[in-house]
Amino acid sequence: MSDAVTRVSVEIEGKEISFESGKLAKQASGAVVVQMGDTMVLCTATAGNLREVDFLPLTVDVEERMYAAGKIPGSFFKREGRAGEKATLTARLIDRPIRPLFPKGWRRETQLVALPMSVDHLHPYDILAMNGASAALMVSDIPFPAPVGAVRVGKIDGNFVVNPDEEALLEGADLDLIVAGTEEAILMVEAGANEIPEAEILDALDIAHENIKKLCAAQRELAEKAGKPKVAVDIPVVHEDLYQQIKGSHGSALDTATQIEDKLERQAATTAVEEQILEHYSGPVDSDTYAEYRSNALRAFEKLEKALIRERIAVQKKRPDGRTADQIRPISIEVDVAPRTHGSALFTRGQTQAFSVVALGTTREEMRLDTLGLETTKRYFHHYNFPPFSVGEAGFMRGPKRRDIGHGALAERALVPMIPAQEDFPYTIRVVSDILESNGSSSMASVCGSTLSLMDAGVPIKAPVAGIAMGLIKEADDYIILTDIAGVEDHLGDMDFKVAGTKDGITALQMDIKITGVTFEIMRDALAQAKVAREFILGEMNKVIETPRAELSKYAPGISSVQIDPEKIGLLIGKGGETIRALQEEFESQIDVNDEGMVLVYAADRERGDALVDRIRSMTKEVEIGDEFTGKVVKTTTFGAFVELAKGTDGLLHISNVAPGQRIATVEEVLNKGDEVEVKVVEVDRERGRIGLRLASDPEIQGKNPEELQAIAAAESTRSRPDRGPRDRDRDRGPRNGDRDRGPRNGDRDRGRVRDRDPERPRS
Repeated sequence: MSDAVTRVSVEIEGKEISFESGKLAKQASGAVVVQMGDTMVLCTATAGNLREVDFLPLTVDVEERMYAAGKIPGSFFKREGRAGEKATLTARLIDRPIRPLFPKGWRRETQLVALPMSVDHLHPYDILAMNGASAALMVSDIPFPAPVGAVRVGKIDGNFVVNPDEEALLEGADLDLIVAGTEEAILMVEAGANEIPEAEILDALDIAHENIKKLCAAQRELAEKAGKPKVAVDIPVVHEDLYQQIKGSHGSALDTATQIEDKLERQAATTAVEEQILEHYSGPVDSDTYAEYRSNALRAFEKLEKALIRERIAVQKKRPDGRTADQIRPISIEVDVAPRTHGSALFTRGQTQAFSVVALGTTREEMRLDTLGLETTKRYFHHYNFPPFSVGEAGFMRGPKRRDIGHGALAERALVPMIPAQEDFPYTIRVVSDILESNGSSSMASVCGSTLSLMDAGVPIKAPVAGIAMGLIKEADDYIILTDIAGVEDHLGDMDFKVAGTKDGITALQMDIKITGVTFEIMRDALAQAKVAREFILGEMNKVIETPRAELSKYAPGISSVQIDPEKIGLLIGKGGETIRALQEEFESQIDVNDEGMVLVYAADRERGDALVDRIRSMTKEVEIGDEFTGKVVKTTTFGAFVELAKGTDGLLHISNVAPGQRIATVEEVLNKGDEVEVKVVEVDRERGRIGLRLASDPEIQGKNPEELQAIAAAESTRSRPDRGPRDRDRDRGPRNGDRDRGPRNGDRDRGRVRDRDPERPRS
């Protein structure tokens, strides 16, 4: 085992990407460390045992290590568990362009592992992992034929940027496009966009491919310097004589079977012909040659089936279900399917059916992300489920598979640009699409279903979004582009091109190409044909529901918002959260408040929610003359009652105003502690912290504006109290000598409050 370390690098739009091999993981078949900036990813490729299977046993794993970003996992065990959504999607980005390039006949277990070692939050690790996986295959002994390069193209401030910084993408890029390919052609595209025109997508693809060529050249250089000799592989061939025999004996029956329009009936008829061929051409079951003959016959049957269907589509322009190239299957749409949900829709296109449901929640229910990226939360997310019964099968249902996660992310990406901002719609939004029936293009059905269910729920999306899956059959220089491909066309075709968007542009894109001859002209035609189909589907959706409903479902939580002074947040929360908890319990609601003072109130009962908003307003607003309150008496004194207007804010209702038009000796004759009373503010002295109140029902203040109320309060403060009499010097205060009756001098004498006594009077 050599200890030599080999390093090559390439510059992509001013940023260096390096590939290093020979230092780490030397027992793997191939290992490469890819680095850009301070982001490093270790990628390995390992070939294991030979398996007797009829498919490529390839596994791709992306293992996020939180230490790469200086984090500790947030789980109870403080250890990474099952791969998260980001790691799973990155694994799919690696797998999709690489899998079609493996030579047929390679049956050894093959595993690709990407391990982010360092993440600088400037350069996303997914692009490095894609390039590193290909480079690891190139330096290994695995017979991988050609390097695959990958770049990201963003549109930021109106300009295309290759491999933009992660922060720039999060701050609102109009395009996030990931492209993978060889020197010759593009193999895979994954994109999210903000209504980007088709022409701009093609421009971005062109820019991407020019940079992919540079990355492929760097990988070839690394393989020349550090690569191992490739293992020989026996590529299975179809014996021409056997092929012709099967075509002659069973070709007509297979041709008839593959033209049956119903999916399940077609599959059953095709399987019946397959069993006849295998029985006829495999020989005796106990023969030593049985396995070999059966394998030869199976390959010949598969070649014949593919040739018949492709020739019928490309030459005769006839698809398996009888449609023309640009014809869309019949569409059926229903909304408000499930009455107790917040929004629901059933979208059916041919034999593909998606049931999409919206659930609205509070901001506390947003998804928290424990990943290596900068994004930590999501308030809109879409989950896609593909149960086995949707294709007439029985199988295990043990949580979402990688395909489910990928399709869910694609539909989510298609709707993200249309979701209203939190300031306009302060809900967490979850959409679930259950595929009830599938015959191709189920992910695009979930896009349509998501749009319909969101509109049914009353979510004010900016515009409806529809999706369509396009296909391609290419024979020599002739090709045909298919609209709304069915399952068999996806399986036997050369391209699966999914496009979602509004009438004004593309919002999501996913393309997988199985051949190398797909030109930009073909992609341009496919995008143009997809636009026509998308607009047609949007028209069908518009016939059922034109705009989002004006009101939310009565079963959705009601949300109200109120802006308060940030300095009043502490008042709302209270000591140790005492106040906010008490409010939530009293009104059976939930309160969220951010650092800017935006308060969100969530309540199942809308009336309780409105009452809570009013309470919060009264608690936190600055008291002004003319404001009315329903307050609670918190203290009574000899000169009046203190009324709590809001938490921590009291006003004084003077004894002379407790019972308008009456003279009372004590406040307690009318009011006691704990009584509720409606009052109006007539005086606010902020310097002294004094608030003067009058009863709201007091005739003297009825209909008065704040200026008039202030004048009444000022006059009252200067007016002598009616029970004290005149204060001039001529007032008859009685004899001053010892004959004056001063009452008892013992402790029982009522001497009044200390502060009411004459401070100049000598005390005995």
